[in-house]
Amino acid sequence: MTLYTRDLSVGYRRRGRPDKVLARALDLRLRPGELVGLLGPNGIGKSTLLRALGGAQPPLAGQVLLGQRDIARLRPQERARRLSLVTTAAPRPRLMSGYALVALGRHPHTDWLGRLTDADHAAIDWALNAVKGDELARQPVAELSDGQRQKLMIARALAQQSDVMLLDEPTAFLDLPRRIEIMALLKQLTRTTRIAILVSTHDLDLALRNCDRLWLMSRAGIKAGAPEDLALDGSLGATFRAEGLRFDPRRGSFTTDAASGARVYAPGESEQAIWLRRALTRAGYELAKKPGRIEISYQQNGVAPNWQLRVNARESRHATIEAALKTLERETR
Repeated sequence: MTLYTRDLSVGYRRRGRPDKVLARALDLRLRPGELVGLLGPNGIGKSTLLRALGGAQPPLAGQVLLGQRDIARLRPQERARRLSLVTTAAPRPRLMSGYALVALGRHPHTDWLGRLTDADHAAIDWALNAVKGDELARQPVAELSDGQRQKLMIARALAQQSDVMLLDEPTAFLDLPRRIEIMALLKQLTRTTRIAILVSTHDLDLALRNCDRLWLMSRAGIKAGAPEDLALDGSLGATFRAEGLRFDPRRGSFTTDAASGARVYAPGESEQAIWLRRALTRAGYELAKKPGRIEISYQQNGVAPNWQLRVNARESRHATIEAALKTLERETR
């Protein structure tokens, strides 16, 4: 077992007042070659838990163990050899190159002068290659994009050659393509290096698609399991219900709660039907499971317009989904 906790409680000590406990009595396990997503509402304590797991913040009670060693008893250099941490904000050093930034990951392995050996340079080159960041090595970090800097921060953690990597919101401030790229990279690294990776994220859909297991953090504690099991037993929906999100177990994705109260039946499994239901959900309508007062369907008869809307007995045809939704809004206003 790479990392596990024993009766761990995390939070903050307050002078003259009772401790603020964010999570208590946690018995968690992080296995080699596994990508685990830490999910939960804002302010629930995910970052506090990560700091405690990384030894940056003492727990209120219990232990964090690497192998059979209590992380609190490890010397900082030894801890850094076994565990690496990637924070939300990537640094913006003005004069440092990408290579120099990644080379900082070798600090736990160098002598007191910080001299790099051939083995250190080989580890740096391997880390850059692993994140496909070779072209970034000679560029000034200050001139790189957020996504490129985040790649280098992951490479720096890889250069530490640790057994465990903890990442706190590594996709924050990145655009969608870069978020997808970073999550896919983390998944690949667990397969190729057998490193254990725990990533805290608000990218719920990406976590469901990429993570081997999830840790769902709520006021009641943490529930761990495969994404599919947590979806089917209702845990995902229950965790984020207070955030105004609704988990659709059939689609495997989150949606916002319906606002209008109007229920619309949109049958079919074609691409058109799937995109129609996405548009209805985005517009605030609730999807009905059986025919009712309102129904929209796509008619594949080769005659335009193809979108057929029925509200009560009134029927109309439309050339686009947008046009159908505008008519639906007028009819249900």
